[in-house]
Amino acid sequence: MDELTKKVDFNIIRYANCWEDADILLQGLSPAAGTKILSIGSAGDNSFALLATHPAIVVAVDINRIQLHLIELKKAAIQALDYAEVLQFLGFEPSSQRLKMFNSFKAGLSTEARAYWEAKKTIIETGVIYAGKFETYFKLFTSRILPLIHSKKTVAQLFAIKTQVEQEAFFNQKWNSWRWKLLFKIFFSKYVMGRYGRDPEFMKEVDVSVSTTIYNQASAHLKSAEAQQNFILHFTLTGTFGTLLPYYLREENFALIKSNIDRLVIKEGYAQQAIGDYGKFGAMNLSNIFEYMDKRTFSAVAEALVAGTERGGKLAYWNLMVPRRISQVFAEKVNYERELSTELTKKDKGFFYNQMIIDTIK
Repeated sequence: MDELTKKVDFNIIRYANCWEDADILLQGLSPAAGTKILSIGSAGDNSFALLATHPAIVVAVDINRIQLHLIELKKAAIQALDYAEVLQFLGFEPSSQRLKMFNSFKAGLSTEARAYWEAKKTIIETGVIYAGKFETYFKLFTSRILPLIHSKKTVAQLFAIKTQVEQEAFFNQKWNSWRWKLLFKIFFSKYVMGRYGRDPEFMKEVDVSVSTTIYNQASAHLKSAEAQQNFILHFTLTGTFGTLLPYYLREENFALIKSNIDRLVIKEGYAQQAIGDYGKFGAMNLSNIFEYMDKRTFSAVAEALVAGTERGGKLAYWNLMVPRRISQVFAEKVNYERELSTELTKKDKGFFYNQMIIDTIK
């Protein structure tokens, strides 16, 4: 893992939003009130969502200090602003007052985070949810590639409310054209995604066709009626979330998350290092961290995480294109929740993921 930190640039915002589905994360972990939760930080969204479960603490951990600055900014905004202002400040709603809002709560940031954001005022003015390398990659697709395939009217028709049968017919007859197939597979190829979306180092363990895999995943989802209400898909195809919001920013969840915001702790480092500082956890959101590891590293990290999880505790994580399952390697210690994992994968709004996995410590 140390080799990864040497080869990958961690001085940028890689993800301004979390692209794993918090709805199935909460359903899969279903932690009891008072649970101590470890969560991969990324952009913070799913760590915030876990606050809705009344945890004892949520430790958001990440090796990218800039991602932690982003989480700290979002946390401070949630603490200081009301619901409508948070949507405006982050970029979900239009606003010309973002710098004014930032100035109203920046004193609550750590010295390092405040200095970082003071130097990134253009990002704040634009809306931080658009600032990540991955988001820029998606916006390149919506602004440069998709217009060569479909009109805005056709894109809107994809999201229009339809029955399952109507959605599938629309996909087959109008959406899945030869242009869509060709340009989609070029843009979401291993080379293009590695250069403009994720870091090439994150793709080293991938030995399947990236473009074909993502095309097949996307096709299955675009045919479904669930696609019409998918905020992740909406951003992918339009460059905005529209009226579709991630879990932590839906109005029915916001007040509860805000009331528990002080229970979110931010830590720089590896997930297994957080165990040394906070002891065993009752639940873990591990995002898709195993995607980047070779089998030997995966086994070592998984062993540490298993040892750092309480008996009966659950581990949630995603496989994109690299198959990794803790319960397969440590079957004597960990139980694979096959039926639950299969059910959640079918509902996953992160349509590009191959599998969402829930493991339980025996």
